[in-house]
Amino acid sequence: MSVESKHKKGSRQRRSEMVHRVRTMPRLRSWRNILGTDFYKYFVPTGLVPGAIVVMICAIGVINSRAYVETQNPQTQMQFPEGLDYSKFQHNTQNHSRLPCLLCHRRDSNAAVPKRPGASNHLPCAGCHAQQFSNADSPLCTICHTDTKSGALKSFPRLRSFRMKFDHARHLNMGSVNCATCHRPARGGVALSIPAGFNAHTTCYRCHTPRAQSGGRDISSCGTCHQLGGYSRTPQFAQAFRVGFNHAKHGTLNCNECHQIRAGMPQRRQVTQPEPLNHHATGRGQSCMTCHDGKRTFGGDDFSVCKRCHTGDTWRF
Repeated sequence: MSVESKHKKGSRQRRSEMVHRVRTMPRLRSWRNILGTDFYKYFVPTGLVPGAIVVMICAIGVINSRAYVETQNPQTQMQFPEGLDYSKFQHNTQNHSRLPCLLCHRRDSNAAVPKRPGASNHLPCAGCHAQQFSNADSPLCTICHTDTKSGALKSFPRLRSFRMKFDHARHLNMGSVNCATCHRPARGGVALSIPAGFNAHTTCYRCHTPRAQSGGRDISSCGTCHQLGGYSRTPQFAQAFRVGFNHAKHGTLNCNECHQIRAGMPQRRQVTQPEPLNHHATGRGQSCMTCHDGKRTFGGDDFSVCKRCHTGDTWRF
């Protein structure tokens, strides 16, 4: 047999094997089952066989390319630009902000300090950052660790990138909650405390326990009270304290005798406060003069009792 005939025979054999592999491809078999005899009935008589074959090849290529992309590791698809700030974890990035809170902060207990992720082989963070975690010198490690070799962790960060939302009206309408549930005497009884930091969790978690429900809605996740945005804490130093007002000395009064709840208002304006004036009050709302009118209690034009309110250097005009 000549060399040329051997070459032709080998070429025919290779083409036969190639055709066999193509025919046995799973996706091509599915196309054959779909088309069946209709392919030959409509395409062969009209001479559209070459065009149909081209369309089929293109479709198979597109399907296989999509399947390839879908099976890629998320790390190979994500791009991490240079110059990122790795000194702290940023919740407001495009990828982080779309993740549910409970993916990272799982509440297995009612502890006030949230559980940080990563204890189990850096999961779930390693789902996207596997390549970075494989390098012990990666700047990513400095987000949580002060020393990557010893594994020393930073303290849990303070609330900065989240604002805290609270609806006084909704909670008071529950019936089982009142002002004293959250607000306790502070500064020797002069003021009332406003829950803040992890102390707030201690108070709130009495009702917002893990997997707690209210009206068919989960109220245990971080997102129940926190949203991305700036945080401005309600101050505890009211103007009334500067003219000698003391909550402890007014203990026989109910909170709603001086304060009203306004539903739908911004958080710092939900609870009204009396005007901290007596002799020069405007009269447009509640003030010290509402009670200290010389009839209900001392006040009015009786200036012999000034020192009962104006004592020491704690007051000023």
